Formats: sequence, structure tokens, C-alpha cells
Amino acid sequence: MPKRIAIFGGSFNPPGSHHAAIAERLAREFDEVRVIPCGPRPDKPETDNSVPSVYRAALADLVFGGLAGVTVDLSDFEQETFTRNHELQRRFEAEGELWHVVGADLVVGGARGESLIQRVWERGAALWEQVNFAVLHRPGYMLAKEDLPPHARVIELQVEGSSTEIREHLSHGKCVHDLLPPRAEAYLARYGLYRAPVPGNWARGTLEDARFFLQEDVANPRARELTALLDGRQVEAREADFINVIGGDGAMLRSIREHWRKRLPFFGINAGNLGFLLNAPEQVKAHSFPPRDVIFRQMPMLFLEFEDEEGRRHPAYGFNDSWLERATSQSAWLEITVNDVRRIPKLVCDGALVATAAGSTAYARSMGAAPLLADTPAWLLVGSNVLQPSHWRSALLSPDTTVEIRNIDPKHRPVQAYVDGLSMGRVVALHARLSRAAAAELVFCASHDMAEKIAAIQFGA
Repeated sequence: MPKRIAIFGGSFNPPGSHHAAIAERLAREFDEVRVIPCGPRPDKPETDNSVPSVYRAALADLVFGGLAGVTVDLSDFEQETFTRNHELQRRFEAEGELWHVVGADLVVGGARGESLIQRVWERGAALWEQVNFAVLHRPGYMLAKEDLPPHARVIELQVEGSSTEIREHLSHGKCVHDLLPPRAEAYLARYGLYRAPVPGNWARGTLEDARFFLQEDVANPRARELTALLDGRQVEAREADFINVIGGDGAMLRSIREHWRKRLPFFGINAGNLGFLLNAPEQVKAHSFPPRDVIFRQMPMLFLEFEDEEGRRHPAYGFNDSWLERATSQSAWLEITVNDVRRIPKLVCDGALVATAAGSTAYARSMGAAPLLADTPAWLLVGSNVLQPSHWRSALLSPDTTVEIRNIDPKHRPVQAYVDGLSMGRVVALHARLSRAAAAELVFCASHDMAEKIAAIQFGA
């Protein structure tokens, strides 16, 4: 029997407790519920408002991510597009029996060919006849049986609520406690979403009395010593309020790579050497744990695609950096294209790297680039041991920049790709930009925030 998949698309701007309740109800009827928040829609300009997609993606994960049988597809956010239902049908139909979830209001008039699906949707008339629809029916709403599509299943709901109501409450400073799950409500409040004209990317707050999921570098003896000193409530990840990482920057990068979709803040305690992404042990020991006074920083991640010899692209995410480097004793010959304009036809070097502001304190700095402030709206492109052109070392990139680093001679001068130090094997090109969906929250003791760390680097403290 084929897997039955409910395609639950929508603006979810923002998603609320009522959306979670609908997803849970659908999960009792289908094998999987695939939630697909849409990107910018020409027919719904409110989906492209002042709340950037990276925040909306985090909210979708916070509201739906922990629900059994429910997955969240962020591809529309990442590609900044609106995938219509006929495209979703084509994309996923090989995976099982698809059911498109719609509200009862969209089928009204179906018997006369006048429903919104038939009149407004792209290829709606064909979809009406050919695909399966799960029709959500709320109490008190009249739904005529003759208006249903030929392949329809009615799902009765006892759920009230709307995104419009949530936005209106937030814009007027009203309580939304009953409209949002607790973690989503806390995230909205932290960054002023739907309240401030421009959302913040950092906020002062507290972890006092918060529960944590421990990520310890078990191979590090100092990490084990620091773990023994911790007080506080250690729980499983599904019950945690934040992730406590004890180790070096490598341990933090591994934890982010494995757990960023949980959308839990990462609080690190440095048991390594430099520890740019973590808090110093003496700062943590000076106060009770979990700390009362902290700064949350939402840091962007890289969206990366590695191109193989057949031209296929393999996507990945990075937090710090990604680079190509020579795989043999010969220098790499790379072509650098920025925003579809070829900027360096032939870069002769050991390699080339792209880095976020957070990553600018690591390999990018060791290659000669200046570290960026934590809230700098920019990222970096850096060359390693550049021989030609001799004057070029690095470039500062705006947030909407796209970069392609292509190997000019992959046969004789192969290159190896890396993401946050993890090898991705040999490739012929790297395509990179800041992600529109992926981000990670790092938490620092307010007395020694990341901004202070970078200032100390620049002034030699």
C-alpha cells in the first residue's frame, strides 16, 4: 500500500497553535504530514512583509518540528519562491499517495465549476478532477457534498484561530499566550517579530531556570571536568530550552550541524583553545548556572551547493565557512563569479573560502581577512596564498550576494571541498549565498558577548 502523504501548504505568517492542532489532526489520518510554508506570493503580498523568511522558517520549525508524523519543508523559503500545487504534485507523487490539504472555503461552488480551486489556482480545473483533496471542515461552516472534488476526503476540525488574529494581537501589544506554542511565543518576543518595523538579530534575555540538553566533547578531558561543575536541569533535546555545548569551536560546529533544525539556542562553554563561539569557563563560573543575564544572537548560515563532474548539485548548510582547496601539490586555478558577473577569470591560489561574520574569526582571519562584527550585514570571500592576481586577498559581500567558485582545470588540478571543516570530497564548483531559511542562535554571557570577543581580537586584548 503506498504511503499516504498530506501536503499541508500555506503562508503560516506566523504559524500558530491552531496550525499545530490541524497538523496533529492530519497526522492521525495520514502516514506523513508535509508542511510547506510558501515563499513570496503575488496574490498574497502579506507573505512578503517585513518579517524575513529566515525568521518565518524558524517559527515553522518551532511550531511543527516536534510533532509526530509531521515534517517541515523549507525549500520555498530557501529558493524565495511559491511552489504551486500542480508543481508539488509532480515533485512528490513518486513518494506515495498525495492528498492536498485545503480549507472548505476553497471548494464552495465546485458543483458549478466556480470554486476558488477551479477558477483561481494555476491548472486548477485539471487538479480538481485528477488529484486527491483533504478538505478541512470547521464547525458551523456549511459544506455541500455536491461541491466536493471527485477525489475528496473531509477532515472534521474542532480548531479556531488565524494568523491574521496573531499578527493583529502582536501589532497592538496584546497577549498571544493562547495563540502560540510557548517556544514560538518566546522567539517572537525575543526579536520583536510583527511588532518592530525591522526585526532584531540580537536580544538581551535570561536562561535562568531553563532546561538544557548537554552536548559534551567526550574526548576532551577538560570538557568532562567542566561538565561535573554544572548545576541545572539536564533533559532530553525534545524537552530542552537550550543546548549546552562543552568543548571547543569544533564541538559547537558539530552541534549546530546536527541540531540547528531544533531551533534551540546554543550556549557554549569553552574547553578548547580559542573558543570564539563559546563562553569562557571563568565567565560561566562567576554566576549561577544557567546564567541569568545573557545575550541571544541569531547568526546566519550559508546555503551551499557543490557541483560534481556530471553537473549535479548537492546542497549543504554551513555555519562558519566553506572552501575549496587544491587536492594535489599543484596550485588551484579557480574562476570567481559574483552575482553572475565574472570577477576573477583565473585565481591561482591554494584555495578560496566564503565565511559568515561568525566564521570571519576562524580560517578567514588566518588567511588575512579582518573579522566582522557579529551583527555586520555582510559576509566574506577570501583567497589562500594567492599568486595571481597578486593584489587580491579578500572581498566583503552584501547579504544578497551569490558566489560561484569554479575549478578551471578539474582534470589536472582537482580541488577538495569543505564545510565547517567537514570534507565534502572532490567537486568542480561551489555555489554559495547566505541562507534564507537556516540560522542558529548563539547565547553569550552579557559580560562577554561575541561583540566583546571580536573587539578584543581587533585591539590585541
